[in-house]
Amino acid sequence: MLNAERRQVILEILKRDGRVLASELSLSLNVSEDTIRRDLREMGEAGLIQRVHGGALPLSPEISPFSTRQENISQAKIRIGKAAAALIKDGQIALLDGGTTALEVARHLPSNLKATIVTNSPPVAIALAQHPAIELIMLGGQLYKESLVTVGPATLEALNMIRADLYLLGICSLHRHIGISTPELQEAYIKRAMIACSSEVVALASAEKLGTASSYVVGPITELTHIVTEKNLNEEILAPYRSLGITIIEA
Repeated sequence: MLNAERRQVILEILKRDGRVLASELSLSLNVSEDTIRRDLREMGEAGLIQRVHGGALPLSPEISPFSTRQENISQAKIRIGKAAAALIKDGQIALLDGGTTALEVARHLPSNLKATIVTNSPPVAIALAQHPAIELIMLGGQLYKESLVTVGPATLEALNMIRADLYLLGICSLHRHIGISTPELQEAYIKRAMIACSSEVVALASAEKLGTASSYVVGPITELTHIVTEKNLNEEILAPYRSLGITIIEA
């Protein structure tokens, strides 16, 4: 089998199974583990997979600047945002971080909802500035321009003072083995802190985010209480999350 053919087979197995192990690939493809490890290393360098110890996982979709993502937002993300907005109840304190789906949550909050929204996203804050009944708390810090969220020590310090009823978590990657992950280290710190100060954690996860991994781990899947995702997904994709007692909401 040629190198290119072998690597195509690896990608097909990865898509089917959600992960590959070097030891298993060595046996099934009848080549040495050194050959497989070289394949995985070069595939990782080419941006085709996310390498992990002993194997590889599907790579998270490339994260483009916020403005680009907003211009091309899918109907699925809009539906997810609307469904997630319905989870916030009167009198609650809710954390809402950055991303285009989180912005859709803000846009779909009922005009009569009386709640407190805490956010590190300037676009979310602007969307809620004219809401008649929402108390809005904007977290300060250094602006991460690619995602338009605040990060850093000031953001973390403010989160230490908050106990939220729920956190609506913008997802970069969600994988049953690796957990919640993101490509940006500073955002990973903020998301981890938001999870720590919230009673319930709701993942806003469109289909392309499920079963993928990024470079920086936020926390295990068991941190989640809910996942809001798209309708009509293959049950095999959702079963690992259901088995952990996570409530799945299909929008």
